[in-house]
Amino acid sequence: MSVRTPDPEPEPEDDGLGAFRDANPSAPGSNPGWLSDIELEEARRHLPMLYVEAIPVRTDGSGQVTEIGILLRSTPMGEMTRTIVSGRVRFGETIRDALFRHVENDLGPMAFPLLPPQPLPFTVAEYFPIPGVSAYHDDRQHAVSLAFVVPVTGTCEPRQDALEVTWFPPEAAASDAVAAEMEGGRGTLIRLALANLGLLR
Repeated sequence: MSVRTPDPEPEPEDDGLGAFRDANPSAPGSNPGWLSDIELEEARRHLPMLYVEAIPVRTDGSGQVTEIGILLRSTPMGEMTRTIVSGRVRFGETIRDALFRHVENDLGPMAFPLLPPQPLPFTVAEYFPIPGVSAYHDDRQHAVSLAFVVPVTGTCEPRQDALEVTWFPPEAAASDAVAAEMEGGRGTLIRLALANLGLLR
């Protein structure tokens, strides 16, 4: 998952943590940072995968966070679930570039995220295929995720498999009702982000 203009060629989809798709480009040789489906499956059996996750926020004129953006999507079973911006880091890609790429992929090219030269995660989350090992779960793999709060200043038009981005006030984003709709334990991640921002009361 540098500020730059969108790539001139279509960006191949990347699967987020806990994603229901597992889309990879059909010709991985066209980008050396991608693995084929078989290579990815083999790697997942032996190595933890590195991800970035982003919690988009809107701020007021004083820089105070006023809204938290959470994606809504539908599972293959027709159930509605909520998640955040998420995706793998490519080989040779900086964390900042991966973060920008996934924000753009999930929220659209007009989201205009504000990323510092050296982004620092507010936490590191470990996802395990076996529930109960940590607060986070992904039944496909062991993954290590660097989680960031990312202010966005533009218009968010979700792409990929997201249906919409819902903007919650901080107290609503921290509610049990929202946490119950979050996949993979990400309700805990939202609360950690709010605590890091001094907004968890």
